[in-house]
Amino acid sequence: MQFGVFGVGDVTTDPTTGRTPTEHERIKAILAIAIAAEAAGFDVFAVGEHHNPPFVPSSPTTILGHVAARTSTIQLSTSTTLITTNDPVKVAEDYAMLQHVADGRVDVMLGRGNTLPVYEWFGQDVRHGIDLAVENYALLRRLWDEDVVDWSGRFRTPLRGFTSTPRPLDGVAPFVWHGSIRSPEIAEQAAFYGDGFFANNLFAPMAHFAKLIGFYRERYAHHGYGDPDQAIVGAGGQVFVRPRSQDAVAEFRPYFDNAPVYGKRLSGYELEEYQKMTALTVGSPQEVIDKTLGLREWYGDYQRQMFLIDHAGLPLPIVLEQIEVLGAEVLPVLRREFAARRPARIPEAPTHASLVARRGPAAVRADGADAEAGAVGADAPAGGAEGTHAQP
Repeated sequence: MQFGVFGVGDVTTDPTTGRTPTEHERIKAILAIAIAAEAAGFDVFAVGEHHNPPFVPSSPTTILGHVAARTSTIQLSTSTTLITTNDPVKVAEDYAMLQHVADGRVDVMLGRGNTLPVYEWFGQDVRHGIDLAVENYALLRRLWDEDVVDWSGRFRTPLRGFTSTPRPLDGVAPFVWHGSIRSPEIAEQAAFYGDGFFANNLFAPMAHFAKLIGFYRERYAHHGYGDPDQAIVGAGGQVFVRPRSQDAVAEFRPYFDNAPVYGKRLSGYELEEYQKMTALTVGSPQEVIDKTLGLREWYGDYQRQMFLIDHAGLPLPIVLEQIEVLGAEVLPVLRREFAARRPARIPEAPTHASLVARRGPAAVRADGADAEAGAVGADAPAGGAEGTHAQP
């Protein structure tokens, strides 16, 4: 099991002090959090992509390139890279470059985002969100897997004899997680390619994500990559920890109430109600341990657990305290307990080294066929226009 921290990079006023950090302060804080996460023993650091206030991470690869230079072991990822509004050619180039810079410590989570105007800003139509995700990823896979690409599609100009540079490190593309809040089409896409599926469960009840993960597992097996319980699953949720539960709740409540991504102001739920329904955990170290271990009952054995750590105006000193406590008191127990409960047949989260050893992601299906070649040569998963976007 991999454990990591991620952020959405919001510039939010601290509701307890009324102070709003500058964009520069917030960007520097993201870098400090990544470095602290490695020191505390976390396996993964991820940052989102946003192009609208109050968020600042418009260029995740720039941030992650800096983090790569300041760290040596932590895996670098995203939460999320927008597959709908980014040009697949640029995504292929940027993340292959990051692979080389970070000596392979890179994977990527693709998603559609949750900001409707971004489509228009980047010349796309939100009603084509699913179709864009399907077509753009089909092209991205080919750009990484084939040295020379001839391609034509619906949403961008054709390519003729095109080679994306640099080529992926060691000839192996970054492992891909497909993130979704509510779209079975995205779960199907992840299963079709034998990729990972990430349930970023900040917004909806755990029962909702259990159904989506269950569907992904069934389709993963249908496409011949293994049994349903061997599918590659990740989960995310925010935590806030203090030695005493009542202190954690009292301190975090104003941040929850004013959170710009979720919380009472947007959801209408009190903190206690929201905790019962979702993966949000505010309490003692033991409560964080118990809640996180309990996710296995909802989702089955899974490979990556990410904690949102710095949302809603939490000042950097408090975030760094959280990382230190989680690393010292929570992670060792979670590692031990998840390892003890996971059957030997359940795979670990893919890494560059493991993918190189297998000669590429999903290189051999359960039936012995070349899964990657089959996926590239087959028709992509069917998409469909939709008028709303990435909200439960």
